[in-house]
This record gives sequence, structure tokens and C-alpha cells, in this order.
Amino acid sequence: MPHPYRVMTVCTGNICRSPMAEVVLRERFAAAGLADAVEVDSTGISDEERGNPVDWRARSVLRRHGYPTGEGHRARQILPEHILERDLVLPMTATHARALRRLTGGDPAATSRIRMYRSFDPAAPAEPGQPEHVLDVDDPWYGPEEGFETTLAEIEAAADGIVAHVREALDYRNGLTD
Repeated sequence: MPHPYRVMTVCTGNICRSPMAEVVLRERFAAAGLADAVEVDSTGISDEERGNPVDWRARSVLRRHGYPTGEGHRARQILPEHILERDLVLPMTATHARALRRLTGGDPAATSRIRMYRSFDPAAPAEPGQPEHVLDVDDPWYGPEEGFETTLAEIEAAADGIVAHVREALDYRNGLTD
């Protein structure tokens, strides 16, 4: 069996947005019959939350929407080698994307794996020539629990596009495309 396609979501501390996206993507890949073909994990740019669990507000919102709550997750910081070990790296914001690109040292093989998470949302406000930050996933950390609802909605809106992209990549890898 070929190695699994590896996807990583990245936010600041790895306790809110990226673990929420990790949970949602795992569920969507499973629903698409790709659970055995795709691995999903998450990291943060910063090490300030290292070892901490998913934020309680994120867990609460995930639970209310019928998702697993990320029990057992512990925040970790991304390392340069993680980027080359993944097929697709999905930063939550333009700031995260810039930090990831710096970690690659300009290596084109690594930077080509980095793509804004919301770039897969067909309703996202991106237009050619617009700055990358228009695709930022809202940071709910500093606000009330309702902000986590907005974040989850943005994550869910892009999830099917990510699944379609990965399915196409797997088909190409397996020689199933024309």
C-alpha cells in the first residue's frame, strides 16, 4: 500500500483553529472513504501552548456540532522538517503562511506544499491580486465562545474543497487520471 497522503493544519498555538480543522478534516476524509489513505495532524507556529489540550470553547463547539472533541490532543510547535514530511500544509492565516515559508528557507519543494486553508472555500472572498490575509480564518481566542462558531463555519466551508483536492492528488498519484 502506498504511503498515506499527509495533511497538516497550522495556527498560532495549536489549541483552537488548527485542531478544530484537524478534527473536521478527519471526519470529512472518513465520510469520503479516504480515512485509510489520508493522515491529518496539526501544529502551531508558536511554542507558547506546547503540551496544552484543545481550548475548552473549541471542544464545546465541536461537541455541539457532532464532532469528536480532540481529546488527547496536545499542542505542539511546527518544525521545518514537518513541512517536507507533509503533502499539504494548510495555514489558517497569511501570517502563519509567511512563517511557514520562512521555515522552508525558500525551498521550492517545501513552499509548494503550503496553501491557505480558506483558499479551498468556493465562497471565500479571494480575487486575483488581493492580499492573502483576506483568506484568514478568524481567530476566536480573544472573544466569546460565539467566535468559535464563526471559526468552525469557516473551517467547514473549505473542508469539502480540501477533500476534493486531496482525492484528485491521490488519483494522480495512483495513476487514475487521464
